Amino acid sequence: MSNQSAAASAKAPLFGVIAEFGSPAEVYHAAEKVRDAGYKRWDVYSPFPIHGIESAMGIGDSKLGWIAFFGACAGVFGGFGLQFWVHKFAYPLLIGGKPMVAYPAYIPVTFEPGILFTAFATLLGMLVLNGLPRFYHALFRSENFRKVTDDGFFIGIEAKDPKFSVESARALLESIGGKNIEVLED
Repeated sequence: MSNQSAAASAKAPLFGVIAEFGSPAEVYHAAEKVRDAGYKRWDVYSPFPIHGIESAMGIGDSKLGWIAFFGACAGVFGGFGLQFWVHKFAYPLLIGGKPMVAYPAYIPVTFEPGILFTAFATLLGMLVLNGLPRFYHALFRSENFRKVTDDGFFIGIEAKDPKFSVESARALLESIGGKNIEVLED
């Protein structure tokens, strides 16, 4: 029976390799070394935000701002375009000698879809960029990883990384001071 479980675990897809570090400073410096080693699909897990960890990981600016901007543009142009089309073509009505396209009166209605589309684009963009909803994560299988909500600092290198191999990831994490190194199945 142990041969069957060993064969099953050998066939199971890997999530990656995780290692524990003792302090925020240790995980910060370890993140710099993982970044310098050329890994792209990896993350740092901590019970609280660590100042400057984004630069240590080599994370650039978020794409969410651009997604929100294009959502706002779609809302503004959609709201203005709808009013323009209605007043000029669909239901032209001359009121009090005003021009057919009285754009100053369009400002409040143009503003509202801009805000609405920005909110929806930001929410949906955040969900897509974060890979949500995710109902279960492979890290939850690790008993050691449960300390991350209290006093644990971890780095996980994912098997999806083009440079990933279990041996090289394990060796790197050991060389930079990682303890309790685990290989996790997905």
